[in-house]
Amino acid sequence: MNADPDIMKKTNLLTLLLAAALLIVSVRAAFIRIESEEDKKMTSSNSQIIIDAIKSRTSIRSYQGKKIEQEKITEILKAAMSAPSARNRQPWVFIVIDDEAVLKELGDALPNAAMTASAPLAIAVCGDLSKTLEGESSEYWIQDTSAATENLLLAASAMGLGAVWTGVYPNRGRIETVRKILNIPENIIPLNLIPIGYPEGSPKPKNKWDEANIHKNRW
Repeated sequence: MNADPDIMKKTNLLTLLLAAALLIVSVRAAFIRIESEEDKKMTSSNSQIIIDAIKSRTSIRSYQGKKIEQEKITEILKAAMSAPSARNRQPWVFIVIDDEAVLKELGDALPNAAMTASAPLAIAVCGDLSKTLEGESSEYWIQDTSAATENLLLAASAMGLGAVWTGVYPNRGRIETVRKILNIPENIIPLNLIPIGYPEGSPKPKNKWDEANIHKNRW
């Protein structure tokens, strides 16, 4: 029996269409696999960049005279405000100081922060007691602002800047000195003062890894 030519044509056409569809699906699946591998590589690369930024950060106490761009200052503050805080109260306030006279006054008045006098910028990280929790939990502002400070330091380092954490709280004398110079109200407590600038020289980070500081499950 001879096959109907029209049926043969339709069968051949369907076969071609099915083959084309299978080819498209196979190619698309291959691209998805490639994209997936690329995504994995990118994720791994981004993770390593973050880890490297954390491990390479070091305290910088000597700065070039170069001014810091406003966009970098903004990014530093955005990073600081991305820190976690108890019940998301965000009890932090940041005082950005770029006035040379004020920087010198702070550096001269605080022996532990003398480098502030030669820095182009400093940021005072403060706790706002009006934003804290009640009772014993009110002290969480210290942890919250400390987390914000670490974010600030990492962001500065990632952008090629140098910075150093100089302590203010809980030293009563330093608190009152900073409060007076910066005209800080009573409900605001300065936790620290962070001088920031483009590094003078290239100090190497310290290797602080020590397995003796690790306990598992119990002490």
